[in-house]
Amino acid sequence: MGSEARRLGEIKQNWVEIEKLPPVVIRSLIAAEDANFCKHFGFDIDAIFKAIESGSSRGASTITQQVAKNVFLWHGRTYLRKGLEAGFTILIELVWTKKRILEVYLNVAEFDEGVFGIGAASKHYFNINPNSITPLQAARLMAILPDPKNRSPNKPSKFLHTKTKRIISGAETILIDGRASCF
Repeated sequence: MGSEARRLGEIKQNWVEIEKLPPVVIRSLIAAEDANFCKHFGFDIDAIFKAIESGSSRGASTITQQVAKNVFLWHGRTYLRKGLEAGFTILIELVWTKKRILEVYLNVAEFDEGVFGIGAASKHYFNINPNSITPLQAARLMAILPDPKNRSPNKPSKFLHTKTKRIISGAETILIDGRASCF
């Protein structure tokens, strides 16, 4: 956020306590970014091995790893940054609760150029307070990640429609199967 504020002159961001968000926002985040969030300790080993086996350029970073990068580190793909990210991931999982990790993620994630956090994103895209986000809006916001500068929840492409449907379904499944238990 600091580097973007320097580059742009200002950013939009307002902190929202996780208790003030509809639970579907949190479940949509989990469905979109890290379906096994409640089951791992910062690293999703199965996802890492699947990414390696498939040769995919898509990473297997967990929400905790993304928080480590977004809060404590710089952008880029170096071995040094990845090593530091791993160390911070372990520390975050040791010190913060899963609920706190989700709250931080939802408040620092970039949802558009200079728009950080779910509070600013709900105002920016839908002109609503974050406590009024609907399941469809939650899924669309999470669907634009990790490429919010090239995707819009207000003008969804076919890809975004498909991803939104998967997130809505995943958020419902996570509620039913118990993967929402840690938050």
